[in-house]
Amino acid sequence: MQTFLPRCPYDELGRPHPDRHEGMSVAPISREEVTDEVLMMRFQGGDRAAFTGLVRRHKTGIYNFVLRQIHTPTAAEDLVQDVFVRIVQSAADFKHESRFLTWAYTIARNLCIDHLRKMALRRHPSLDQNAREESDGPTLGERTADSRPSASVERTAIGSEVSQRIVGAVEALPPEQREVFLLREIGSLPFKDIAEITGVPENTVKSRMRYALERLQEALADYEDYAKALR
Repeated sequence: MQTFLPRCPYDELGRPHPDRHEGMSVAPISREEVTDEVLMMRFQGGDRAAFTGLVRRHKTGIYNFVLRQIHTPTAAEDLVQDVFVRIVQSAADFKHESRFLTWAYTIARNLCIDHLRKMALRRHPSLDQNAREESDGPTLGERTADSRPSASVERTAIGSEVSQRIVGAVEALPPEQREVFLLREIGSLPFKDIAEITGVPENTVKSRMRYALERLQEALADYEDYAKALR
């Protein structure tokens, strides 16, 4: 485990602490200027608060990705902790040749694969099981339902049915298509990064995403407005 400096000159957003820069002229750093890579660099230098900033930024997204891969909230929570433990343990190996988020999701993906191999013979809950007290993020079905046009009482009434239809359709996707869809929709990662994570060409990633969207559109064929949101 890395030994951290007892006090660091930056807060969790990478901004200098005024009382730790007495006599120094320090240019202010806005939230937008502090990238994940800057925080990671500062963490490598012993800045514990920088690591806290990374956790706060990405724990929910990584949790939602892991949950929808392994389908068990308690196990997903444990795996997310493992992701950040791996990040701490491997901090020195991060060479800033790729984006931090790509690296983090690669670790998360590999842990999911290992977990699923171990649990291959066990039944698991539905993709939509979210345990609200265990996640700050909505389920995939809820995210899609929230993005629909809220025009009528009838549309609201069928929202739950649509959510369940989407959940089932995502579960039914071939694993490689579901993985790309989740990295894109939950991780908000560009295709180039997804290609790096999955180890396939970018064009293959785009094809998998296209096929996934086509399958989801077919699943929502009876709900035209919802299907359009996936185009």
